[in-house]
Amino acid sequence: MIQHTDLIGCGVDALEAAQLLAQIEALSGPPETRWREAARRILRPDHPFALHQLLYRAIYGGAGGPVFFPEPADIEYAHITALRRELGLDSHAALFAWSVAEREAFWQRTVARLGIRFRKPYAQLLDLAQGIERPRWLVGAELNIAESCFQAPTAQTAIVFQREGGPLERMSFAVLEALCDRVAGGLCALGFGPGERIAVAMPMTAESVAIYLGIIKAGCAVVAIADSFAAPQIAARLRIGAAKAVFTQDVILRGGRQLPLYTRLVAAEAPLAIVLPGRVEGGLTEALRPGDRHWDQFLQAAALPAAVAGDPDATTNVLFSSGTTGDPKALPWTHVHPIKCGADAHYHHDVHPGDVVAWPTNLGWMMGPWLIYAAFLNRATLALYYGAPTERGFGEFVQAAGITMLGVIPSMVRTWRSTGCMEGIDFSAIRAFSTTGECSNAADMHYLMALAGYRPILEYCGGTELAGGYLLSTLVEPVAPATFNSATLGTDLAILDERGQECESGEGFLVPPAIGMSTRVLNRDHHEVYYAGVPKRDGVPLRRHGDQVERLAPGIFRVHGRADDAMNLGGIKVSSAEIERVLNALPGVVETAAIAAPPPGGGPSLLVIFAVLEDGDSPLPVMQQAIRQQLNPLFKIHEVVVVESLPRTASNKVMRRVLREHWPRPAAPAVE
Repeated sequence: MIQHTDLIGCGVDALEAAQLLAQIEALSGPPETRWREAARRILRPDHPFALHQLLYRAIYGGAGGPVFFPEPADIEYAHITALRRELGLDSHAALFAWSVAEREAFWQRTVARLGIRFRKPYAQLLDLAQGIERPRWLVGAELNIAESCFQAPTAQTAIVFQREGGPLERMSFAVLEALCDRVAGGLCALGFGPGERIAVAMPMTAESVAIYLGIIKAGCAVVAIADSFAAPQIAARLRIGAAKAVFTQDVILRGGRQLPLYTRLVAAEAPLAIVLPGRVEGGLTEALRPGDRHWDQFLQAAALPAAVAGDPDATTNVLFSSGTTGDPKALPWTHVHPIKCGADAHYHHDVHPGDVVAWPTNLGWMMGPWLIYAAFLNRATLALYYGAPTERGFGEFVQAAGITMLGVIPSMVRTWRSTGCMEGIDFSAIRAFSTTGECSNAADMHYLMALAGYRPILEYCGGTELAGGYLLSTLVEPVAPATFNSATLGTDLAILDERGQECESGEGFLVPPAIGMSTRVLNRDHHEVYYAGVPKRDGVPLRRHGDQVERLAPGIFRVHGRADDAMNLGGIKVSSAEIERVLNALPGVVETAAIAAPPPGGGPSLLVIFAVLEDGDSPLPVMQQAIRQQLNPLFKIHEVVVVESLPRTASNKVMRRVLREHWPRPAAPAVE
């Protein structure tokens, strides 16, 4: 029973506490009914979050429960409702069951709903002649997926963007497409033709979106490289992706600082570079290598008159996803993969024409291309902020741009909560948030929903190799913090224990085929990575994915992190082997094992290093500096645990699972 003093203890003054107590005592009915009324009529975004938590715990007790309940208008407006009614189905569960049982019919309807443009229509939606591991989609078609990104009215805003401290700027679909055509024309003038690979190593800007789609319009393929990588990691991706040229910036402006980028490309011995200025005024900050081109010089060529159409299986984008060995996996996307991006946004995020969609990300991660296709295939506007999303300026941009769907990563929300930087921001235009890249912390997700008047956060779990998700919440079902209320339409899954038996909590496996699932890895054996040694369901081989998944109830899931040796740090996927290779080269280090450890209470993974050392002293600052310089400055070591030896299997493999089970120790502060 809540007392008057409990409310005062949350930071509410005595008079308001008395008024609130009367409203709370008037609540009746089962917990879900009481919470729904409390969220709708009692709690406000400007109330202290402690008050929201107090009522939530008092109403639900220790079990927890949904904090968002869809209103009839939410359900009526949703694309997912329209599809269900077209099919005459009476529930979301029935719709999901249909989407995985009748996969060809589901994807055929999805292609039509997204209005995918074809130069030559497909003769067969799905061909399994080469087996379940190598499906062929849209057989016989000719298309260029970039053309399907320009179906909105030409005068509609394609991109709304803002530089740190600058005004809100807009670019129409007409202007964006004209710039894409100039990029494609510039590539042709340099002698690049269909099938050749062109890297993009720069922030997510209006120009980089035009470059991305322009490369694809020219029939070439994008090699995507995140702008945060150090020179050795850039070099590895250029080599694996066989890039013939690269688009980049001289510097990145962020947090009032100029961060060098072009010099890292030079250190990586990049091929021909086309360099954009990172500053609005003043030109380039660096002298270019002989042969490299200034952006303005590159754009002098004539625009490409028409996009180059080709086979649906032609590569359009090489993306990288770290596995459990040193080099990252190089996963090619084709003209087909973007359909999955558009589908997830269409059905689950419920993106409509004219919506404004944002997700702080980069073209080097799958969410960069995902964001382009999620917005443009659904005729929505893309919103880009050229600054730190952990500072208040980003929230002010969200408010000014009228963003309706905002994607986040859990560590970003944790920062917002710890600093309070988003409190007072008007989130009323937002219909939904979404989060991916890390495991969510329930309290942090509840905090964000409370700030936005209890709009939902749609959990999203998948990967580059799926071009989207296999678990993804929806707006038409109640949402509990850090919990999935649905699997993704068109993508079935199985949860298996260590014996390969189906269970309620274990490793998640996918049931192929589905649009978006990879069929090739450029530098690995695809079968070995995803199918070797995997059980079957009803005679169909399952597909390995690597997440630990728990089914809480029918259609309700929670993800507990990776089951393999890959990890997500700050929304960036990296392998233990990549980190260990850098650390094992340091003086005095005998060997290391890197694990991603869940913090107490859940949430974004912490990077913990177990180290065998020559002298026994913890070299945390040296290790942190090595990771920043050779891998990524965004990776932060939470703790170095010095041990005499690492646990190993009979075949001498390090048992990282054992290390995870024996952590945590007393917490050490993260290195800043």
